[in-house]
Amino acid sequence: MFSGYTGFFGLNEVPFSIAPNPHYLFMSDRHREALAHLSYGLGETGGFALLTGEVGTGKTTVSRCLLEQLPDNAQVAYIINPTLSAIELLASVCDEFGIVYDSQTTSLKGFTDLISSRLLENHSNGMSTLLIIDEAQHLQAEVLEQLRLLTNLETNAKKLLQVILIGQPELQLLLKRQDLRQLAQRITARYHLMPLSAVEVAQYIKHRLKVAGSEQPLFSPSAIRLVHHYSEGVPRLINLICDRALLAAYSQETTQVDNKLVKAAAHETLGEVKTSTFDWAPWKQGAAIVVAVISLAFAGKQLADWQQQNSGQELQLATLEQVSNRDINLARDLQPALASLFHAWHLNLSQVDTQACQYALDLSLSCHWLDADPEQLMAYSYPAVIELQDELGGQFYGVINANAYDNPQVLSDAAGITIHLAGVQRQVSMDWLEQHYRGTALLLWQPPAGFVERIDSDADVELLQWLEERLSQAQQRPARQVNTFDQRLLNQIQQFQRANGMAVLDFADLDTVIMLANPGSFATLSQKPLQAKRKHILADVKQQGVQG
Repeated sequence: MFSGYTGFFGLNEVPFSIAPNPHYLFMSDRHREALAHLSYGLGETGGFALLTGEVGTGKTTVSRCLLEQLPDNAQVAYIINPTLSAIELLASVCDEFGIVYDSQTTSLKGFTDLISSRLLENHSNGMSTLLIIDEAQHLQAEVLEQLRLLTNLETNAKKLLQVILIGQPELQLLLKRQDLRQLAQRITARYHLMPLSAVEVAQYIKHRLKVAGSEQPLFSPSAIRLVHHYSEGVPRLINLICDRALLAAYSQETTQVDNKLVKAAAHETLGEVKTSTFDWAPWKQGAAIVVAVISLAFAGKQLADWQQQNSGQELQLATLEQVSNRDINLARDLQPALASLFHAWHLNLSQVDTQACQYALDLSLSCHWLDADPEQLMAYSYPAVIELQDELGGQFYGVINANAYDNPQVLSDAAGITIHLAGVQRQVSMDWLEQHYRGTALLLWQPPAGFVERIDSDADVELLQWLEERLSQAQQRPARQVNTFDQRLLNQIQQFQRANGMAVLDFADLDTVIMLANPGSFATLSQKPLQAKRKHILADVKQQGVQG
C-alpha cells in the first residue's frame, strides 16, 4: 500500500495494511470467544474443531493466536492450499510433519501408515499432533473422509490427531452432506466468526493508529461510523477503506478524515457500495408540511393556533409508512422473516430451509423464542422475529431492529419503529405495534464458550473473565482479572440486573448473559423495567415450521 502519507500524519508506518502483521493484532470479544471455542474443542479428547466466517473477518488471526498458545510438545501441520486430491493432501501432511516418503508413492495406505506411525511416535513421546487446514471449504468430500479415517487412531481417552477446519460459511453446508455425517458427528467445537460491531470498529481503528504511532484522532467519530457502514465490520475491508481515506486526506492536505473522504474511499475500493436504506421521502413530506405551517401562520392567530394543534399529528403521519394489506399478506410465511433475521447477523438462510435453528446451532448461535413486550425487546436490543396479528386474527411475521448492529438507534427512530415485512422496510408507530404484536418473539444470540444456563461460583475461569469484561463494558469501567466468583463480581452482576429492571439474583442467569452477549453497543440498551417473566424455548417452535 502507498505509504507517502505516513510522514504527513506523523505515523511510523502504514497502519491499515492488509498484510498480516502481529504488531497490529486486534482481538475483539468475538475473536477471543472463537479462540476459546477452538481451545475447548481440542481440549483433552481432541477430534475436529470448526471455525467459519466470511472473507476477511479474522479467521487466520484466530488460528495464529491458537498456534502461539500451543505448548512446546505440540507438532503442527498447517495446510493453506486444500485444493488437493486425497493423495496430495496426505503428501502435504507428511511434508509438514517432516515425514520422509518415496516421491513415487501413490498409495493411500502407504501415506496413511506413515502418518499413523508418526502419531503413535508422538503419543509415546508425550507430544500432541495438530492439523490445521485453512480455506477448508475447497476440500473435496473424499478428502474430508480421508481426514476422518486418519482420526480413527485413538487411545481410550483421546484422538491422536486433532484437526481444525477453517473456512467460509460454505464449509457448513458441505459438512451437512449425508456422506459426511460421520465426520460432522466428530466435530467437538464450532464457531462462526461474526464481523465487528460499530463499537469494535472504532476500537479497531484506534488500536491500529496507536500502534502506527498516531498521537491524534485521524478519523472523526461520524467517519468511523461510516467506515462500519460500508465495511459491514469486516476487518480487511476496514483496512482498505481507511488506507484509501488517509491517502485522500493527505492529497487534500487535511489532517482528519471526514464522511466525504470515507464515502469516496469506499466507492474506490469496493465499487458499488450500499447506501442508506432509510426512505427520506416521508421526511421531505414532513418538511413540506412545516413550511406550509410557517407560511400560513402569517394569515392570522386563529389559523396559527389551529395549525399548532394539528401540525404534530400531521408530521407524525407524514413520517410513518402505512403497512398495507399487501405487506401483511406477503408476510404470512415465517421463512422470509427468518431469512431477514439471519441476514441481520450477516448470514444467508434459504427461504426453503426449515432447519433454521439447527443451522444457528451449527454456527454456535442459540435460537430462542421468548415472551416479551415491545419495551422488553428494545431493552434486549437484538434483531428479532415477532409474531403479529391482523384485524381479522390472521397471523403474520415481521422483524424489528433488523439493522441493530449497523444503526442501533433505528428501533426508536423519530420516524417510528422500523419493521421488516417479507423484506420490505416500513416505519410503524408504537401504537400500531402494540395493537398487532402477539407478545412472542424469536432472537438469535451467541453465548460464550462453555456457557450452560447460568454463570455462578461453579463456572470456569474463562466464563468468569468473560462476564467481568462484558459487565465492565456495560458499566463503563476498567475490567479486572478475575479467578473466582467473588463478592465484587456478584455486586456488579446485581447492579446490572437492577439497572435493567431484571430479577436480582446471586448469579448471572440466562437473561443477564443474553443482554451482556449483545454484539451491539451497550450504550443503546434501554433502562426501562422488564417486568414480565421471559419464557425461553430452545429450538422448539411447534407448528411454525422451524425444526431445532
